[in-house]
Amino acid sequence: MPPVPQIAGAAISHNDLELEAADGNRFAAFEATPDEPNGIGVVILPDVRGLYRFYEELALRFAERGYNAVAIDYFGRTAGSAKRDDDFDYPPHIAETTQEGIQADIEAAVQRLRPRTRAIFTVGFCFGGRNSWLAAASGHGLAGAIGFYGNPGDRDDGLPGPTRRAAEMEAPILALQAGDDRNITAELNDAFDRALSDAGVEHEIVTYEGAPHSFFDRSQDQFAVASEDAWLRVLDFLDTHA
Repeated sequence: MPPVPQIAGAAISHNDLELEAADGNRFAAFEATPDEPNGIGVVILPDVRGLYRFYEELALRFAERGYNAVAIDYFGRTAGSAKRDDDFDYPPHIAETTQEGIQADIEAAVQRLRPRTRAIFTVGFCFGGRNSWLAAASGHGLAGAIGFYGNPGDRDDGLPGPTRRAAEMEAPILALQAGDDRNITAELNDAFDRALSDAGVEHEIVTYEGAPHSFFDRSQDQFAVASEDAWLRVLDFLDTHA
């Protein structure tokens, strides 16, 4: 469960979706819709597990607060769009994803939200955090892009990562990073910060000292303060930039 308090009595609806990207890929998604929407849409980009229950629950928490939310899956091209259980072997499917394919799927989710919203944001986690920032450089017309513990550097695919694509970013950036992250170092975060500053991109990079990678997706009480602060920063970012 996301470390986000449920709002009792909030009137929302939700449903499973199958969306279609421009290249014909059909993929799973989960939509949560408030009865009293605030005009802001959120595309939720999961971690490497894809459309996991945690992110469906997070979509509900957004909708309780008035946001239209759609959480997407990454594996329509290789695993289809059917529901999967917790035993799904995701690593081979992650290896088959491409930046182009993921951005095509994000665009389909953006178009799903567009008729009902005045501003759309991406919010991603780990693998999704990186792709959330890349979405700001991919022509979706976003109002902002939020990433939790995403890697801003280049990866093994040889394609430029968020740091090298900073000059292409067309929306404000919020990065919520883990201070005790073995793979995403302070040097990587500092390089991202400098690149965004050099490109004139409005941004904030927050590092939670002592927090591990995926701190927002952990039940340990010792990360509750970081998780609560991160959640409040997300809501403030959405409302400020909408």
